[in-house]
Order: sequence, then C-alpha cells, then structure tokens
Amino acid sequence: MGKVRTSMIRRHRILLLTLCLAAALGPQQSLAQGTGTETRKTSTPYTGDLSIFESPGRDQRLQIDRVMDVLGISSGRNVADIGAGSGWFTVRAARRVGDSGKVYAVEINPEAIQYIDNRAQKEGLHNIKTILGHEDNSLLPANEVDAVLLLKTYHEVAKPIALLRNLRASLRPGAKVGIIDRNGNGENHGVQRDVVIREAAQAGYELAGKYDFVKDDMDYFLVFVAKP
Repeated sequence: MGKVRTSMIRRHRILLLTLCLAAALGPQQSLAQGTGTETRKTSTPYTGDLSIFESPGRDQRLQIDRVMDVLGISSGRNVADIGAGSGWFTVRAARRVGDSGKVYAVEINPEAIQYIDNRAQKEGLHNIKTILGHEDNSLLPANEVDAVLLLKTYHEVAKPIALLRNLRASLRPGAKVGIIDRNGNGENHGVQRDVVIREAAQAGYELAGKYDFVKDDMDYFLVFVAKP
C-alpha cells in the first residue's frame, strides 16, 4: 500500500506541476500573438527587368514632387528609399537633396543594388549610397534619416512589423515615413491601408497623414511618425 500511495502522490505532483506550467505559459503565448509577429500573405518580390519602373508619365501619375513636399524632402536632408528597385525614386530624391544631402537606396536584391550603383554613376549622382538590407531590417545607420519612402513595395515585405520597428533607430526626431501602395490581399501586389496602419501602430508609429492624390486615386499614400 505504501508503494501505491507514493506512486499516487508522484502522479498528483506531476499533474499539479503540469497545470502550473500551462498557466504560466498561457499569458506569454497570448502576449506573443498580440505583438504583431504573426505572419500574413505577402507578394513575391519582383526580380524581373528593372526598366519596367521607368514608364513615361510616372512622375505625373504619382505626383512625386508633391510626395516629396509632404515628406519634407529638401536640400540637405537624408532620405531612405526602401525597396528601391531601379532607383526611380532614389535619383529624384538625390537631385532634390543636393550634394549636402544623402539618399540611401535599400534593397534585398543584389542585382538591384548593382543596377542603382551603375545608374548613379552614369547620372553623376554622388550622394547615393546603396544598402543590401534584410527582410526584417533595412540596416540603415542610426539617427541618420529625415524621411523614408516605401514606394509600391510594402506588400512585398515579408516581415513588415519587424522592418518598421528596426527602422526607428535610424530616424531623426520628426522624421516622416511614407508608404505608397494599393489596396489588396497582400499576395496580389497590394495590401489594405487599414492593415498598414495597424502594423505601423504595432511597430511604434502613429498616423500623421493620409492622401489619395497619387496615381489618380488608385493608390493610397500614408505618412507615419515614430511615437515618443
């Protein structure tokens, strides 16, 4: 009987320990789910002919000068073009900030990095620096950037919340982060604007402005600033 009693006591202790462990882990798992680390559908990053981004009239359709005005991009400013592609926006921002400013062209595609380097050399723009980033980190220098634009590329970011969260360390006080995209389900080269706003909030940003003037109302333009 003594052995049976001892065995029962051990079983009860194991059961109690298991219940206590489950209770301890439950809130942590719920917290992890609430941090925005869950995955959602994203589009496959474009790896084709980069010249496709140079379509005639794109400046007018996107009203890119107005976009730069909203983001406060002017002479002497440092700008980050995340998901730079062919460098279409990079070179336009580089001309606006001038020799006293700098534009960081961030890409995860090595071919795009080489393409932009060659383009900057051909166009005589010496204020462009390319960065081969990660899907969750742009690898921009700390406290260096006055304005950021993700132009039609947010829907391709595999880890958007982590990317935005890691970006905060690179932003100077008052820096603006612009996202231009179109509504979609994530995998059809678009993502709902409400999803972007929610993810940005989870990453520590607040919405500073929203605009519909780009590309004849087909795209949205959201502007965020980091929360204090």
